[in-house]
Amino acid sequence: MQNSFLSNTVMSKVVQYLQTPAFRKNLIAAFVAIICLFLAVYVGLKIYTKHDESIAVPKIKGLHINAAIQALEDAGLEYQIDSVYQMDAKPGLVIEQDPEQGFHVKSGRTIYLTIITQVAPEVSFPNIKDKTLIEATAILKNHNLKIGDTSYVADIARDIVLDAQFAGQSIRNGRMIPKGSRIDLILGNGLGANEVEIPNLVGLPLNEAKFALTGAGLGLGTVTYDPNVTDTTTAVISAQSPGIEKGLTSLGAKIDVTLSLMAPTPTTGTPGTTTTPKPQGNPTPSNPPAAKPAAQGKTTTNNPPAKATNTTPPAGQKKENKSNSLGF
Repeated sequence: MQNSFLSNTVMSKVVQYLQTPAFRKNLIAAFVAIICLFLAVYVGLKIYTKHDESIAVPKIKGLHINAAIQALEDAGLEYQIDSVYQMDAKPGLVIEQDPEQGFHVKSGRTIYLTIITQVAPEVSFPNIKDKTLIEATAILKNHNLKIGDTSYVADIARDIVLDAQFAGQSIRNGRMIPKGSRIDLILGNGLGANEVEIPNLVGLPLNEAKFALTGAGLGLGTVTYDPNVTDTTTAVISAQSPGIEKGLTSLGAKIDVTLSLMAPTPTTGTPGTTTTPKPQGNPTPSNPPAAKPAAQGKTTTNNPPAKATNTTPPAGQKKENKSNSLGF
């Protein structure tokens, strides 16, 4: 009961205060202060944000970056530039703008621009040698490179990349070049040379001879082994047909070889074959000829027959020597 009495007393005093002139004055003052604060915030924000002021974004897309910057500065707008690279596009060209043309923005608003970079990024040149033209084209396209001129040279491999050139010079794998560069290709025409030089196979093992023939565009024909060959791994080529004396042969021709225990001794004769040295025209004998019979005259056996002795030869012999000295 006592608590109820206190509550009624407090409520009666509050009601009495609300009915006094002082409360009404305070209430009116608080209401006026709130309105003034609201108006001040509203007007301040309007001034700060320039609510009734706007600028139409000019057309920037398609302009060069220098012209785009000048247009934005004249409109009182800021800008921020990002760059990308595109092949076959003019460097410095604005390809994107945000906000778009005609969009109303406040003065000082930042306009975001995307331009084509003036310096192309570099890429590593891929390995396209010994690839077909179709494979090389796909590889170059994946690396943002282009095919320039294509030329053909005599080679048995048709449409195979034999060499790649950049700026007129052969380019090695892994070299950094600008993206979008043009690469000239040297391709094989599939015909090759009509004739090739015959390599000298004499003295080579069979495996090395096969490698030499493959490199020259030739093939291995019939292989003949000497009867004395017991281990083919140690045998070498002692003869070949056709030999190098022929000079040239048709591309893809077969070369027949003979394997022996050792290669023939090099001579001035035909390579790949052994040549027996011919005797001299007038060989000098190592031993003097036998002495003539005593009936023909006395001679000294210790001296060569070319030297005359003190013994006078018979008349017939003397006449013969005379004839020889006269040259008849």
